[in-house]
Amino acid sequence: MKNSVAILPTSFIPATLAKIVKGLALVAISSSALVSLHSSAADTLASAIPGVTTAGTKLEFIREGFEGTEGPIAAPDGSFLFTETRANRITRIAPDNSISTFLENSNGSNGLAFNDKGELITVQVNNNQVGIVYPKGKEKVFVKDYEGKTFQRTNDLVLAKNGGIYFTDSGPGADVKDAPRTGVYYIDPAGKTKRVVGVNEIQRPNGIQLSRDEKTLYVANTGGEYVLSYPIKADGTLGERKNFAKIPNGLQKNEQGVLSSGADGLAIDAEGRLYVTSNTGVDVFDEKGKFLGGIPVPHKPQNIAFAGKDKKTLYIVGRGAAYKVAVLTPGFAGRVK
Repeated sequence: MKNSVAILPTSFIPATLAKIVKGLALVAISSSALVSLHSSAADTLASAIPGVTTAGTKLEFIREGFEGTEGPIAAPDGSFLFTETRANRITRIAPDNSISTFLENSNGSNGLAFNDKGELITVQVNNNQVGIVYPKGKEKVFVKDYEGKTFQRTNDLVLAKNGGIYFTDSGPGADVKDAPRTGVYYIDPAGKTKRVVGVNEIQRPNGIQLSRDEKTLYVANTGGEYVLSYPIKADGTLGERKNFAKIPNGLQKNEQGVLSSGADGLAIDAEGRLYVTSNTGVDVFDEKGKFLGGIPVPHKPQNIAFAGKDKKTLYIVGRGAAYKVAVLTPGFAGRVK
């Protein structure tokens, strides 16, 4: 439905009222633009990416207005979960697009993972810690500092088959004056935390993911042009860093005027392709880091996960909006993303 505002010539009304009416006109224009955005979102079509999408596959707009859009995973029942960090909750989207609250008071949970006991492990930005937030009564903190220093902004995590957890600390937010202490950490199966990527070796470590065989760790560097990869040693520590995949549109200025690739959420499919959110949409790479193509998204995406029946739906969240697109190859069954 389009809004309309009748505007009288400003010469016939007081200056103050003219300003008010002018403001109402701008609201009307913004509202019309929003309707247009919804329409274009519904008509956004993916190009042909071998094994991923066929030409003309529609990107389905689900809803916008969420208070933060991060940490997406598939729930055990096949539905889709993601975090609304500002609202301090975890939200569920069912296959029919109905929306419900999965968990209130999530302690600002961001990245999520279910373990084999059905416990939900999260990185939590309210206290910058890693631990269990669900089921209620089973809450537990795994780690909240390292070498006597609190984390600055725990961001994302990935759970290994052995129970070990890799997670990122992306450093202070724009409104924090502390010097950055970015890093990547590993909580081993015995519960001991190790720093596996040194302080500030990555400009802004963000999304994190494991290869199917868990011999490689991928880290999205939002402040750089590449998704990074590291070989994993027997003790869970990492080998030499490599520039695995170059974000095709390179660095662009973000909302704060800082150069950024937008590289954030990571997910893998059953054939080992790596999916990466960036400034322009979802970029897809093969197991060697070759760019295969991109899925355009109207709102700048932040994170992604495969869910739904047989994990053949890719859900995309970002800037308060949620979308989904049917894919040819399902997400990797051995992980929640």
